[in-house]
Amino acid sequence: MDHLELIRKVEWKDLKKLSVKEMLIGNNISLPWLIISLLLAYKGYYWAALPFSGFYFLTALRQVHNGFHNSLGTGKFLTWLSLYLNSISMMTSIHAVKFNHIRHHKFCLSEEDYEGKSASMKWYEAILYGPKHMFLIHWITFRRANKNYKKNMMLELISIFIMIFTAFYFQIHFLIYHISVMFFGEFLMAFFAVWTVHHDTHENPDIARTQRGFWKNKLTFSMFYHMEHHLFPAVPTIKLPKLAKRIDEILPELDKKQTF
Repeated sequence: MDHLELIRKVEWKDLKKLSVKEMLIGNNISLPWLIISLLLAYKGYYWAALPFSGFYFLTALRQVHNGFHNSLGTGKFLTWLSLYLNSISMMTSIHAVKFNHIRHHKFCLSEEDYEGKSASMKWYEAILYGPKHMFLIHWITFRRANKNYKKNMMLELISIFIMIFTAFYFQIHFLIYHISVMFFGEFLMAFFAVWTVHHDTHENPDIARTQRGFWKNKLTFSMFYHMEHHLFPAVPTIKLPKLAKRIDEILPELDKKQTF
C-alpha cells in the first residue's frame, strides 16, 4: 500500500481543529522549560539547568515545527513571531530550517532533500555531520529561497549575533551557558531530528519511523510520531496520538518501524 492509499483510508481532517486549550499549549509549551533553565543558570546551577534546557530545545522544536505547517492555530503574524523569537533563543534561523523542511516533505530523501542527507549515513556519521548540516541549511536557503525567506533569515541571524555579542561583551554568564547549550543541540539535529526517524526507510520514504509506548511518547512530547506527521503534515503534534490510534485500528498490518 502506498501512502496515498493509506491517506484515503484514515479520517484525519477533523484533527486539524484546535481547542483554545490545545492552542495555548501548542504556543507556550516551551516557555516553562526556558524560564526554569535560565533561572537555574542565573543562580549558577548549570548542571541542574541542563535537563530543562534539553526539554526547552525539544518543545521549542515541536512549537516551530507546527509553525512550519501552519498548525499552531494562530494567524500569520503570530506564527511568524513564534518562529522569529525561537530563532533567537535556539541559536539558528528557524525560517532557514522551515525552507529546508518544506523541501524535505516535497523531495523526501531524494537528492533535492538537503535536510534529509544524514538519513543515509551511519549513526556516528550523522552526529559528526551535524555542524555541516546546520551550515548547509542556511547556505541552501541563501542560494535557493525567495526574497521573503532570505529577508527573514538575515533578520534572525542578525538578531542572534546581537544576542551573542551582548552576552559575551557584558559577560552575562547564564546567557553564555544558554547559547552554548543551544549550539550543542543544533549540532545534533542531523542525528536526532533526521537520522533517528528516517534511517533505513529509503525504499518507502513517506513511511517514516514512528514510536509506540505511552511513556516514550510522553517524555518526547509526541515528536517521534514521524510516520504520522509525514503522512498527514497538517495535523498538529498534539493530535498525533489520536491519529496514531486511528492508523493502528484501521491498518494493524502496516509495518511500523520504531524510532527507539
